[in-house]
Amino acid sequence: MTRFYRGVLGLILAMAFIALCCSTLAAQTAAPPTDNATAVALQKMQEQLDQQQQQIHRLQSQLLEARQQLNAVGNSSSSQGTLVNASYPEPSMAGSGAVAVAAPPEGPPPGPVVIPAVAPIRTLPIDPPKTGGLTGIKLGAVTMTPYGFIKATTTYNTSNPNGDDFPFVGLFLSTTNATSTGWSKDPGFFVKARSTRFGANFEWPDINKNLTLTGRIEGDFEGNFNESDNRDVSSIRSNNPNLRLAFVRLDWHASDTTDVYFEGGQDWTLFGSSALPNILETTFLMAYYGAVYERSPQLLGGFVHTLSPWRNLKFSAAGGMMMPSSGQILKLGANGLAGQIGEAETQGSTSGRPELEARVALQFQLDPAKGVAPAQILLSGLYGWREYNPNGTLSGAEIAAISANPLRSEMYGGQVAVQLPTRYATLVASAYRGGDLRFMFGGQVNAFATLKCPAGTTTITLQTSDGNPAATGPANICETEGGTFFNPGERPIRSFGGFAQIGFPLSRLFNANPEGHNAGWQLYFTFGKDQVVDRDLRYYSGLPGTAPFATGSGALPLAMGKMAAVTLNYKMNQWASFSFEQSIYATRIAFGLPIYSIAGTSSNEWQDHRTELGPIFTF
Repeated sequence: MTRFYRGVLGLILAMAFIALCCSTLAAQTAAPPTDNATAVALQKMQEQLDQQQQQIHRLQSQLLEARQQLNAVGNSSSSQGTLVNASYPEPSMAGSGAVAVAAPPEGPPPGPVVIPAVAPIRTLPIDPPKTGGLTGIKLGAVTMTPYGFIKATTTYNTSNPNGDDFPFVGLFLSTTNATSTGWSKDPGFFVKARSTRFGANFEWPDINKNLTLTGRIEGDFEGNFNESDNRDVSSIRSNNPNLRLAFVRLDWHASDTTDVYFEGGQDWTLFGSSALPNILETTFLMAYYGAVYERSPQLLGGFVHTLSPWRNLKFSAAGGMMMPSSGQILKLGANGLAGQIGEAETQGSTSGRPELEARVALQFQLDPAKGVAPAQILLSGLYGWREYNPNGTLSGAEIAAISANPLRSEMYGGQVAVQLPTRYATLVASAYRGGDLRFMFGGQVNAFATLKCPAGTTTITLQTSDGNPAATGPANICETEGGTFFNPGERPIRSFGGFAQIGFPLSRLFNANPEGHNAGWQLYFTFGKDQVVDRDLRYYSGLPGTAPFATGSGALPLAMGKMAAVTLNYKMNQWASFSFEQSIYATRIAFGLPIYSIAGTSSNEWQDHRTELGPIFTF
C-alpha cells in the first residue's frame, strides 16, 4: 500500500513538473511564425471571431426575449422576482448575419433576478488572480482589502468530559479516567466569540502586465487562553490571537490559456484541504471525524491551464515542499506542550527531508444555470518521514543497530474529492486513506507503532530525545543470545475515512424574492467517519484478546469516530447571517469492547449530542 501511495504522489508530481516546464518553455522560446504559420494563425483568429459573433447573436436574442417578457409584465408592483436564467453559450461553427434589437426601455435596469446556488468552500481556488483585480485601501502602491467576521455562538453538549468548547475525540484526557464520564454524562454549556476571524488580501504592482503579485494574512482567536496576573481569574475569556495564513503568490500569465505560479508562506495544504465541509462548528472542523486538512508553511509551484472556455473547463496541477511534521496530543504525556513541540517539530525535521505534497484538479461548469459555481474533481497526496534520536548512553553495537535501521516511519496519504454544485443541490464529498495522519487530523489521533522484539531476544527500551514516549511507545533495541543488536522498526498506523455533505438552496428552490429578506435560506446535511485499519489495531493496540497478534505498541484503542449534522443558515443580508446546527459526535472502541463507562454504565461507544447556534457578522 505504501508503494501505491508513493507511486500516486510521484505521478502527480511528475505531471505537474512536466506541464510546468512545457508551459514555461512554450512561452519563452516560441519561434516567429513563418508565412504558412501566419496564414494558419489568421484563419484561427477568423474562426474565433466568428464564434464570438455567434455568441453575441445568441445573447442579443436572449436579451430581446427578456425585454419582451419585462414589457409583458409591465410595471406591476406585485412581481415576485421571476428567475431569468440565461443559458451558458455553447460552442458553434462560424456564422454571419446581424439581428435588430429594439431600443432599451426607459428607466433603471432591473435588479437581481436569481438567488445563488449553494457554493462549496474553496480554500484554494483554481482560478488565478488577475492584475488589478483587487480593490480596496491604497497603502502607497500596494492595494489592501481587509475581510473577516465576528462570530458569537452558544453550544450545549450532552456529554463533554474534556471541557472543550468544540467536539474532541472520545479520550477524556482532562479526567482521571480517560474512558469514564463519571456519575453523569458530564454535559457542557458554552458561549464563545473566539471563532472571530480577521484578515487582509494584498496586491503589489509590477511593470510587467503578465505578472501578478498577491498575498494574504489571516488570523483568529482559536488558540490558547492568556495567562497573566491580571487575567488569572478571567483567562477563560482572554483568547490569544493565532496565525492562520501568511503567504505571497507570484502568477505569470504565460499565455491566454496558461497561468504558472509560485507560492511561499503558510497556506492550506495541498493534501486534503481543497474540499472541506461547510458547518457551523469551525474550531475543530470535523477533525478526526472525517475531514483531513491542515495549514502549514510551504514552498510550492503549479499551473492552471484553460482547456476550453466553454463550460469553464480548466486543469490545475501543483506540487511542493511542506514543513515535515509529525503529530502529538497536548494533554497526553507528562511533558505536555514541550512533548508536543518536541515530537511535531523535532521528529519531522530530524528525518532530514521535506514533506512532499501534490494535487491535481479538473474544473468544469456542471450546471450552466446562472448563479451556480463551477464543479471540481480533486486528487491529492502526501509523503514524508518522521524520525527521532534516542536519548542516553548507548554502546557501539546499539548505535550500529540504529544506524542500520533508523528509528523512523513513513507518513503518507491519498485523497479523492468532488465538489458538484447545481441549481437544485450541491454535493461535496471526500475520501482518504493513509498512514500516520495525526497531523492531518486523521487516524483517531494515532501516529505510529513501535514493533516489539521477537521471542528469545532481550528488549532494551530507549528514551526518545523529546522525552515523551508515553503517547506512542518507546523505541526498542533487541539483543539476541549471541550478543548482537538489531532495531525491530516502527510502522505508521493506517486509517481511512471521509465525509459527504449535500446543501440545498431553500430560497431558490421555493422561488423566493431575490431582493427580499427570505432570499438567504440554506440547509445542509453532513456525515463523516474516520477509522483505523482493524489489522493495525490488532497488531499494535495490546488490547485484551489481541495478545496472540500483538507485535508492537503505540495504537490507541479507538476504532472509529463518526458524526452527523444538520445545519440551517439564514443570510439576512450580505453582512449578517444566523446559523443553527444539531449534530451527533461518537467514538467507538476497538473490537466492540465495553471499555467506556458512561454515567456508570459500560459501553463500547461514547456519544455527544451537540447543539450550536448564533449570529455571524461579516465585513
